[in-house]
Amino acid sequence: ARVLFFPSLLWIVATESRSRRWFDRIDSTVILGALPFKSQTQKLIDENVKGVITLNEEFETKHLCNSKQEWFAWGVTQLRLATVDFGNAPSFAQLLEGVKFIEDMRSKGDSVYVHCKAGRGRSTTLVACYLMKNKNLNPEEAHLFIKSKRPQIRLASQQWIALQQFHDHLHQKKNS
Repeated sequence: ARVLFFPSLLWIVATESRSRRWFDRIDSTVILGALPFKSQTQKLIDENVKGVITLNEEFETKHLCNSKQEWFAWGVTQLRLATVDFGNAPSFAQLLEGVKFIEDMRSKGDSVYVHCKAGRGRSTTLVACYLMKNKNLNPEEAHLFIKSKRPQIRLASQQWIALQQFHDHLHQKKNS
């Protein structure tokens, strides 16, 4: 994953201005996007972002994005749920923790910026889990809802499996 990181990041930056937005608001709480470069901090603050969920490994954000301490200086809480790139999904425990973080921010009327490198896979997986829980959607409905706001999303097979497992967990809780 480390070897492919910078070439794939260059591709994301090059295609952003032509056909893809860097981030998109999914609902009144969640903004889904790519790496939040330091130069974009004020724009995110203007969007009422008080929480950032980073699904990247440390090396992916070092020097490019705000550190946890830098976010804190802006009044923003960062939660890192490190997940290896290229088709991997956050663990079930990470998904639960991330959904709870979003719900806590929502209860205060704040926005959360959820990101991975491109805002297409790892972060989309977490946002879909949040939508399944809070809008009572199934994985396909959550995917379509997000895709209507951020067309470039793309889930890998492991990410679809994680969505189904999270959905199954939600329905087991309802039935018990």
